[in-house]
Amino acid sequence: MHIHILGICGTFMGGVALLARELGMKVTGADFGVYPPMSTQLESQGIDLVQGFDADFIKQNSPDLVVIGNALSRGNDSVEYILNNRIDYCSGPDFVFRYILKNRWVLAVAGTHGKTTTSSMLAWILDYANLKPGFLIGGIPQNFGISARLGDEPFFVIEADEYDTAFFDKRSKFVHYHPRTLVLNNLEFDHADIFNNINDIKRQFHHLMRIVPSSGRVINFADDANLEEVLDMGLWSENEKINSKDKKGWWANLLNKDGSQFEVGFKDDSYGNVQWDLIGDHNVNNGLAAIAAARHVGVPPKHSVDALTQYVNTKRRLEVRGVVNQMTVYDDFAHHPTAIQLTLKGLRAKVANKRIIAILEPRSNTMKLGFHKDRMAESLAEADVIYIYQNNDVAWSVSDSLASIANKVHVLETVEDIVSEISSIAKTDDHIVIMSNGGFENIHERILNQLNDN
Repeated sequence: MHIHILGICGTFMGGVALLARELGMKVTGADFGVYPPMSTQLESQGIDLVQGFDADFIKQNSPDLVVIGNALSRGNDSVEYILNNRIDYCSGPDFVFRYILKNRWVLAVAGTHGKTTTSSMLAWILDYANLKPGFLIGGIPQNFGISARLGDEPFFVIEADEYDTAFFDKRSKFVHYHPRTLVLNNLEFDHADIFNNINDIKRQFHHLMRIVPSSGRVINFADDANLEEVLDMGLWSENEKINSKDKKGWWANLLNKDGSQFEVGFKDDSYGNVQWDLIGDHNVNNGLAAIAAARHVGVPPKHSVDALTQYVNTKRRLEVRGVVNQMTVYDDFAHHPTAIQLTLKGLRAKVANKRIIAILEPRSNTMKLGFHKDRMAESLAEADVIYIYQNNDVAWSVSDSLASIANKVHVLETVEDIVSEISSIAKTDDHIVIMSNGGFENIHERILNQLNDN
């Protein structure tokens, strides 16, 4: 069977490609503007990529099925050819359910933040327990080196995204997955290009809750008011809470204030200490959620604690890209004010009074439209020096929104200018954090090269 994937270099669709290849299918794909790590991963797996969405490839190769990513819409040359010629097509989430998830125990991780990290932790815990799970994750877990695999039945871990499915299916992706174990990390407003308000997103989460079986389990953070409202709309399964402020559910006792060591417990029982290279309260919570989800499939919490001591964080999650003359350059996927704030807060707890230089690309649709502009100053407060990349796609004045911290903010219109300025001001012991959910014109390597040349 030959499948052709439109939008193959997105993190989700790239994972779909790997799974299809593992199923024995012939896989090809098309996309624009590819960048690592997904493009590198696909090439290493021998998957042929076509640049652009011209319909000629489909005409000449006649794939049995075209899997269409949610970035494509009507008017696209390939989409119009598929519809006009009645070529079989489906969405990525539908493909995953139809060919992989239908008869498996699905462990899904949903929420505005932390999905990739928590999914990676959970997959690693199950693998450490020799359960050999399948997984599909929107990033590359470094314990595995790939973003997706079939694994052994029955367990499959999936990052459950609330973004819409395809131009022909406006439901959230996660309603296709039919989870038996569901982690709800948090819920905030995001994806302003498809949701009008927070209530629209809550409604989609409620649809997800409706398909968790009564024998299933929902694991959520008790101090998230939006999630509690979703549960109040309907809860038909078992429920466990993550709450580090009391001991009514899962809790953590920080042994290091930066989150690099903490005690894990459930109600009155303690299961030992996690000591790892990750930092930040958010990662502590992600770890608790992964331990709780693994317990639902029979993994003892003590075993999960041991597994997390050997966990290596996912690529692009405060990933160290290089160190030059004791100047450290990080790559982080943060693109929402909450994620930005958590990343910088965690790094501050680790580096104490050393200088943090934050570089941010407002790249997501929500950020470009300015829905979170009033929160930007607060989210960046822990940084000592701030560079914001404002190109023509950013439809609001960054300088005006960050006026309260104007003394440490620099707004530049080209990546070249940012690289030049960083190379001129950086000094020993600086921590340079680059935050974007895209490739950012390879700014990480460009800065490292400049620092090396100085």
